[in-house]
Amino acid sequence: MMQKTLIKNATIVNEDEIFVSDLLIEGSYISQIDKDITAENATIIDAEGLVLMPGAIDDQVHFREPGLTHKGELYTEAKAAVAGGVTSYMEMPNTNPQSVTLTELEKKYARAKEVSLANYSFYMGGTNVNLEETLKVDYKNVCGLKLFMGSSTGDMLVDDGKTLEGFFSQTNTLIATHCEFDPMIKETQARIIAEYGEDLPAYFHPIIRSEEACYKSSSFAVDLAKKHNTRLHILHISTAKELDLFDNKTPLKKKRITAEACVHHLWFNDEDYKTKGNWIKWNPAVKTEYDRANIFKAILDGRIDVVATDHAPHTIEEKSLPYLKAPSGGPLVQHSVVAMLEFYKKGEITLEKIARLMAHNVADIFNVEKRGYIREGYFADLVLVDLNKTTAVTKESLLYKCGWSPFEGTTFSANINKTFVNGHLVYDNGKFDESKKGERLTFHRD
Repeated sequence: MMQKTLIKNATIVNEDEIFVSDLLIEGSYISQIDKDITAENATIIDAEGLVLMPGAIDDQVHFREPGLTHKGELYTEAKAAVAGGVTSYMEMPNTNPQSVTLTELEKKYARAKEVSLANYSFYMGGTNVNLEETLKVDYKNVCGLKLFMGSSTGDMLVDDGKTLEGFFSQTNTLIATHCEFDPMIKETQARIIAEYGEDLPAYFHPIIRSEEACYKSSSFAVDLAKKHNTRLHILHISTAKELDLFDNKTPLKKKRITAEACVHHLWFNDEDYKTKGNWIKWNPAVKTEYDRANIFKAILDGRIDVVATDHAPHTIEEKSLPYLKAPSGGPLVQHSVVAMLEFYKKGEITLEKIARLMAHNVADIFNVEKRGYIREGYFADLVLVDLNKTTAVTKESLLYKCGWSPFEGTTFSANINKTFVNGHLVYDNGKFDESKKGERLTFHRD
């Protein structure tokens, strides 16, 4: 018999509206949304006083499997994701081995099918020598192509001009880019080391990985995309200067160039290096309050289209190394939704906008099939939120394999109550039902 779940009296946030309604899940799908639904043999959940939102789709995570599983695994990080209201993720290719061949890419899909509690997709990775391999990918089953136009964890820098022209002119899918200009970063770092020595505080990170280095690379990517009419999505925008590259006049579904902001660039600024040091060391770097505030304005006015995490765990031992040796990145996926809800509680953003930035827009940008919205006939990827219950971030509450969070010591004023993935109640007030796993995302593409 098909599993039925009837959610009663929920305050639904969807497609720029908020309304109280019932919602019926049958099997994996939303079958009915109406004011007063009755259904035989259904499990009933009274959601009065709770907010029902589409599950977040995180378009940029690093779950570290294969090869870097001392930092994180598909199982552990996806478990943290569903506890945080993230029902689907798109994972990056800089693992070991890298996802730069069809064979290695499909191995990750096979592993996720076995262990991931959230829905999943994996980017194909581009290198200076694998253009032909990336053209073989069926992008109806793969979220996109990732190009590191700035080096970060793993050696996947694509900096050959002719190769980049090839990717932008021949790739018939979305290209997602990490944009920082490496020669400028290396020159600045060498100059600072010559002046101050190698025992530098983390405060130097946004100086070394500067606004200029970000803009030079991102503006180059935009120029390439305009030249070849490429579908470009620039990840983790970290500077106010880059915002001029993006358009808020064109409707999202017609945009050829889109952009993402990450939670840490909306939450922290360079003053936080004094207390958090390497724990907020990311690439691109957390920069000034001016940058943070303007990025926030851009997610409100439509120049930036998506909010995600760039979830990228490293061990406590690795992050405790001196600044120049400590890797960049940190875990965020367990608290991205409640962090954005904190801005809502402060009156800085609406619930409708959060649903758009973390679900609707991601589904539209990547053409995800039947996800990202609360609609009849769509997959029941849903999160019930309690806006009147707090979430204290303690070491004991963390589900990441790395065992730490830059949010430790923070108490958020909202709480993830329940998370449904494909109609399955996978997370319920701190308890997990792991009897069903997530599914591979598919994409509606010509």
